[in-house]
Amino acid sequence: MIRVLLADDQAMVRGALATVLGLEPDIDVVAQAGTGDEALEAAARTAPDVALLDVQMPGKDGLQTAAELHRARPACRIIICTTFGRPGYLARAMTAGAVGFVVKDAPPEQLVEAVRRVHSGLRVVDPALAAESLATGEGPLTGREREVLRLSLNGGTAADLAAALHLSEGTVRNHLSTAIGKLGARNRAEAARLAEEQGWI
Repeated sequence: MIRVLLADDQAMVRGALATVLGLEPDIDVVAQAGTGDEALEAAARTAPDVALLDVQMPGKDGLQTAAELHRARPACRIIICTTFGRPGYLARAMTAGAVGFVVKDAPPEQLVEAVRRVHSGLRVVDPALAAESLATGEGPLTGREREVLRLSLNGGTAADLAAALHLSEGTVRNHLSTAIGKLGARNRAEAARLAEEQGWI
């Protein structure tokens, strides 16, 4: 049996995925979670073979959860299963230790097959997204620029961002200015929106 952990903050989606996978004779959904923290606790408790993680969850998102799960349980094969098929998410997911990336609007049998394939040691990536990711590359932003833009999504002044990141205001302004220039944006709000649309933050 392939032991599967499902993590998605939308209970209805999580339930539907569990039902689809539960119909298969060789797959057992051993745990479900609504947040990244719950997923990590469930993984420690149930030792799944495969973890299906949504990207956008409260608290730790799916990419942070994937990285922590990969460090804690390297034998667990991780699939990111998301509505948001963005090239930046794919690159970040693979860096975090995921071996699969599927979008939720794929046919159910594709998800089932993805679970079996990653369990057997293969990688599974949505082909259209893989092509788009290769075309756009890993993105132009440095790690610190991504961090500054991610925080700026919530608003706040340069002083607020500086305090949160333990940087000087001048350094934060430099990172914002560089990111705005790289993305061809008019201001930091537009830069953050563009970066989010690509999945870079």
